[in-house]
Amino acid sequence: MVLNNTYIPIESLTVNGSVPQSSNKLYIETYGCQMNFADTEIVNGIMAKNGFDTACKLEDSAVILLNTCSIRENAELKIYQRLSELKAYKKKNPGLIIGIIGCMAERLKRDMLNKTNAVDLILGPDEYRKLPSLIDNLVDTGEKGIAIRLSRVETYDDIMPVRKEGISAWLSVMRGCDKFCTFCVVPYTRGRERSRTLEGVVAEVRQLWTDGFKEVTLLGQNVNSYRSGDDDFSDLLNECTKAVPEMRIKFTTSHPQDLSIKLIETIANHDNLSNYIHLPIQSGSNRILNLMGRSYTVEHYMSIIDNIKKLIPDVTISTDIIAGFCTETDDDHMLTLDIMKKVQYDGAYMFKYSPREKTKAWNMKDDVDEEIKAKRLMEIIELQNNISLGKNNAMIGNVYEIIIEGRSKKSEEMLTGRTDGNKSVIIPKNGYNRGEKVKVRILKANSATLFGEAVGN
Repeated sequence: MVLNNTYIPIESLTVNGSVPQSSNKLYIETYGCQMNFADTEIVNGIMAKNGFDTACKLEDSAVILLNTCSIRENAELKIYQRLSELKAYKKKNPGLIIGIIGCMAERLKRDMLNKTNAVDLILGPDEYRKLPSLIDNLVDTGEKGIAIRLSRVETYDDIMPVRKEGISAWLSVMRGCDKFCTFCVVPYTRGRERSRTLEGVVAEVRQLWTDGFKEVTLLGQNVNSYRSGDDDFSDLLNECTKAVPEMRIKFTTSHPQDLSIKLIETIANHDNLSNYIHLPIQSGSNRILNLMGRSYTVEHYMSIIDNIKKLIPDVTISTDIIAGFCTETDDDHMLTLDIMKKVQYDGAYMFKYSPREKTKAWNMKDDVDEEIKAKRLMEIIELQNNISLGKNNAMIGNVYEIIIEGRSKKSEEMLTGRTDGNKSVIIPKNGYNRGEKVKVRILKANSATLFGEAVGN
């Protein structure tokens, strides 16, 4: 999905047969996860230091970058489709520069240059500082550029991201992952774990509050493994809450191996830490978890869930689930459904297994028929929708504080906001504005959204 720019059909971009552009305008389409969105803001920050402005429209830009995702095959297919469209656009403007950045750039490297004539630049997630010089060299010599080396030290801690005005911000506190789950390409596309300094993160959080942001989400592929000297992620959260006591602070994503009692207690002890935890389970079968290299058992996972619910009674929990991993049987699938029933997740990201090159699972036998994968996925989705509906219906009649994020997509007379537990709520406008904290009584619900009325600030 495109996160930070509107997808623009290529056929709408010509004016009198030509394509207008500005020589110092940069336009980025961002696909995939929140980390990619945060990286786009870092790239904008790097480019701003080198005289580039952010273009709001693709047709105004001299440089177009696609910030890509490799987590599943479908994500890569979308990029190839977009490149085929941009190739036609580039024919009308031969001087246009098109680049691929992010995880797909790192994973496919020179294949991106060889498979399409549209791409001029390839940059992996740790090479964004080289973008200005590669552009200069391309303009001066016509030489296409590629920079994909992974780093053990790059955190972009000194780069101030360029963000759009808004209420919620993403902030990367660490990069990479050391877990090497057998299905996951992240360690190969984003490298090993390294963390930003605690002082640097806290300073940026303070700046976000000064700039008018009301909420920040701290990001990492495995955010719980954050380390800055002797400080761990709990210490970072504690310092952030003290620095901006009125700001709502969230984080993602957690790995069960590193989610400690100390972290759970920290969340429970601070009112401005969101009572929302995303904790991927992936499968309810210990056999499959072992094949996935997940380094925990269902029993260990459930002990964490029990501690979370005990210490944070009003917690909201979401998860990730993969259907049809290598050798998964009907019994394994039923165990996944069982764990969903036991935990009662508020929401879930649910996918069919997609083999990825370079991962250990690539060499395993992907022996689950696609139709069976699809059937199991639909059963998982149906169960989760029913659970989510029941959880949301249980909130009817209760009052929750939300932060207004803006106008509802479906009506100019309605506003949308989120609870402390990350639940989406729709309310009548009634004079409220983006960024306000409002107490809301829930009147009705579906599996994805709550609907309510404001009862005061």
